[in-house]
Amino acid sequence: MTTTTASKADERVAQVGFFRGLFRRVEVGALIGAIVLWSLFAIVAPTNWISITGLSRILDPASTWGIMAVAVALLMIGGEFDLSTGVMTGTTGLIAGLLATRAGWPLWLGILVALIFALLIGYLNGFMVIRTGLPSFIVTLATFFILRGANVGVTRLVTDQVYVGGIDKAAGFDSARAVFNTGITLFGVEWRSSILWWVVITVVASWFLLRTKVGSWIFAVGGDTTASRNVGVPATRVKIGLFMTTAVAAWLVGMMNIVRLRSAVGSQGIGQEFYYIIMATVGGCLLTGGYGSVVGASLGAVIFAMAFTGIPFAGWDTDWFFSFLGIMLLAAVLVNNYTRKRATEISVGAAKARTEGA
Repeated sequence: MTTTTASKADERVAQVGFFRGLFRRVEVGALIGAIVLWSLFAIVAPTNWISITGLSRILDPASTWGIMAVAVALLMIGGEFDLSTGVMTGTTGLIAGLLATRAGWPLWLGILVALIFALLIGYLNGFMVIRTGLPSFIVTLATFFILRGANVGVTRLVTDQVYVGGIDKAAGFDSARAVFNTGITLFGVEWRSSILWWVVITVVASWFLLRTKVGSWIFAVGGDTTASRNVGVPATRVKIGLFMTTAVAAWLVGMMNIVRLRSAVGSQGIGQEFYYIIMATVGGCLLTGGYGSVVGASLGAVIFAMAFTGIPFAGWDTDWFFSFLGIMLLAAVLVNNYTRKRATEISVGAAKARTEGA
């Protein structure tokens, strides 16, 4: 009786060491990187770094970057890229700002129009990728250039400059600021409400990805779109929905920016799209799709913010920031490949153990 029970236990359970099991976690590389980087700056700039003020300085930029990194991570897990995310944050801000300051609309109505526009662009990006079969890199790069030109051209046409100011004088500004990006004083330091937005979005997105049927569909279409369709996954709807999700995230960050800065600029967000992809990659997302973590993407945003904040704290030349990004990206890809390989080996070993036990 004892032998039979042990045999059944062996069939169901594969013994995996703690460290081997740890590397099955997608986020482990980003977590290790965050710990190492924090420790580095704690040593070279302890006065500014190890303090409540230092923490708030890190989390402030990490919050808006993290919101976008989470959305981009979902899209990358689904096997696609969106190079229009950065410029979209500027486009939505300009739409809301121009309608509020030049057309005299309440700011909330301008915000609603900007949201509808973002959803439309996200839908068109996904629709074009699916219907044409072109790489999402090409489709969204075209969207990027279209929006970049329109941002500057339309703003200059309406205002004779590429800047929209006076948004704080629009009706509804105070309530919009309270919702999207207000300051909260705690422990003698001001914290942005965007941090709360970021945490909630990360938790909800992680639950959605790992605990729902649609989350399984996202992994499936990212791994193999054709195979996922063959087993009944609505791949077209999933991919279009993911593009619309990144567009909504860009709209949200755009609104956070205009209520905080009380203005919008035609060049807002340009170049940020590569940052978001790097953050998601650092967090464990593979460029080939079908693998990744939104929690890891948020950790990638924290790493990015630590570098952005820590380099000036340490008194280093900020020109080295971009060199750091290149090193970080390369290291992330190597770690991601290693962790996926370890996870695959463990899974294969577990399957082999169950087969031999049977």
